Amino acid sequence: MDMFEHQFEKQVSQEAPLAARMRPANFNDFVGQEHLIGKGRVLRKAIEAGQIPSIILWGPPGSGKTTLAFILAKKTKSEFYQISAVNSGLKDLREIIKKAEENKKMNKKTILFIDEIHRWNKAQQDALLPHVENGVIILIGATTENPSFEVRGALLSRCRVFVLKQLTKEEISDIINSALKDEKRGLGKLKIKIDKKAIDALAQMSNGDARVALNVLEYAALTPSPSPTPTERARGAKKEVKITQEIIKEALQKSHLLYDKDGEEHYNIISALHKSMRGSDANASLYWLARMLEVGEDPLYVARRLVRFASEDIGLANSRALEQTVAAFRACQFIGMPECNVILAQAVVYLAKCKKSNDLYAAYLKVQKDVNDYGNLPVPLHIRNAPTKLMKDLNYGKDYKYSPDHDYKEKQEYMPDKLKKRKYFN
Repeated sequence: MDMFEHQFEKQVSQEAPLAARMRPANFNDFVGQEHLIGKGRVLRKAIEAGQIPSIILWGPPGSGKTTLAFILAKKTKSEFYQISAVNSGLKDLREIIKKAEENKKMNKKTILFIDEIHRWNKAQQDALLPHVENGVIILIGATTENPSFEVRGALLSRCRVFVLKQLTKEEISDIINSALKDEKRGLGKLKIKIDKKAIDALAQMSNGDARVALNVLEYAALTPSPSPTPTERARGAKKEVKITQEIIKEALQKSHLLYDKDGEEHYNIISALHKSMRGSDANASLYWLARMLEVGEDPLYVARRLVRFASEDIGLANSRALEQTVAAFRACQFIGMPECNVILAQAVVYLAKCKKSNDLYAAYLKVQKDVNDYGNLPVPLHIRNAPTKLMKDLNYGKDYKYSPDHDYKEKQEYMPDKLKKRKYFN
């Protein structure tokens, strides 16, 4: 077994996470990126011909960059080395180059896959450059960041850049269903009951990231369920694993718990201050402020909450409220307690007496919901920045209308396609 086969077998071992076990080993199992690896497409033709250049795979998380690197190595029968730019450096590179030079003497290709290549600094990228130039290694770099900015120009010029697209909801659903059916690598041996609504919810909330989808699916499937009944045990039946939309949402939740010994009272009082200012009661606001300051609450914590209040509950009804609270925060930094108590008192009374509006806050909640529901929608090409030739070749900025040239009356869409004409702020 060669090094690639050994690495792939390690990836798909039963101890590995589901996302690693389900990693495709060939084009037939690969989902998405048809514009690159569909039949007759340029990257697929190069791979099948066994003649590939050094390349940069640029795309969002979970879109298949690492998987494509594995398939490349297998198809070209190359020796494959995989490192992460996060925890690897020049020492690791030198060891791989030494082995690659020995391979070249035996007419064997060496592929070096660097995950998150954008995290390598100038010195590390410069050390890599001559070995890419002389063909000792074939570089496959994976990045979620724009390579025009993050990869050195000299190195980038010696690589082909392939842009991977975010996986669609339908493609994620296909990957989920494959994992549910596959008995060897997936969850096919488990007695899982999951309806289409739950699969759709998982596909939608995964934001086009296949790894997230599979990790959440595995967590949901392996979460302990009630024990089988005596009758079921007697029949040797496996307990059915039921996965609902609620279980999927629970698995995706990120909980941030706050704790200190006086935690409940602490948050009760800051809530009382906030609601008193919202209700325009200056006297109650001053009382709750003093309740905190007199028992030693950090004045900067209070000041930060006032800055938040200025935009959340007053907003554009009085835009100077934000100036007042930021000034109060800075003043508290200068003089500290107890002298800054009157400064905070001034800010609190000012906020309580201000005209109120939560239009900005309500608008942002609507935006937040769309961001969470629709995921990472792509920026329309015509309003993307295009400072490099690569980006211009990809039609970044094409047909953009410069507002001053149209007396600021131009008609063009600034929202993603799925959110055209959406209104958040009245």
